[in-house]
Amino acid sequence: MSISNLSQAAGMVPETSVVIVNMVDGEGTINVTNTDSKAVLLYTSLENIPEDEASLLVITPPVARVEAGEKQLVRFIVQSPTPITTQRLKRVTFEGIPQKSSDGKSVVGVTVRQNLPVLINPADLPPKSDPWTALKWSTNGQALTVKNESRYVVRLNQQVNVLPADMKLTLPRTYILPGQIETLQLPAGASIASESKIRIYPVSDYGYGNKPFDITLGN
Repeated sequence: MSISNLSQAAGMVPETSVVIVNMVDGEGTINVTNTDSKAVLLYTSLENIPEDEASLLVITPPVARVEAGEKQLVRFIVQSPTPITTQRLKRVTFEGIPQKSSDGKSVVGVTVRQNLPVLINPADLPPKSDPWTALKWSTNGQALTVKNESRYVVRLNQQVNVLPADMKLTLPRTYILPGQIETLQLPAGASIASESKIRIYPVSDYGYGNKPFDITLGN
């Protein structure tokens, strides 16, 4: 008996580009839709960022069968034994894996992963639509330093422009955590004038790009 190898893609599409979990609610939720033409197994897994290995959430269900065109509600339940004081960042991966064909033929499943940020809000933290305005920028010799003095995670594009010189620098990550300090080395021989402006490209909580934001150095 011959065995034919079929290839198919499983597309699991989350309803938003970020998961928001409010500690005061005890959980956060998101719907994930199976856009494939056949049922798939949805595997959901949490990932810690290198700067924060604490286990704050548990996912349910971690594995679920989702019929074609149907939605699966995934819950992110708070399991932190103590309240958090600053916004925290995790990531979640949604992966749809095709099930074996009912006719006995071998199926080569091509999985598609969706990897999204998870923002966890303390119970007493009010919403803030522009947390990047709290970033403090300074220069000392051959380096540009940015500090996040707020309780919010600041998400932004890695590109930083120093104006009016149009000097282009690159942040190491697409986020700056509460209390975190990042130092960017300037090109050899370069310097930043005291009246310079720093241009960044922030991202909203739900992953939408905002217009560039300029701030005067030292303010």
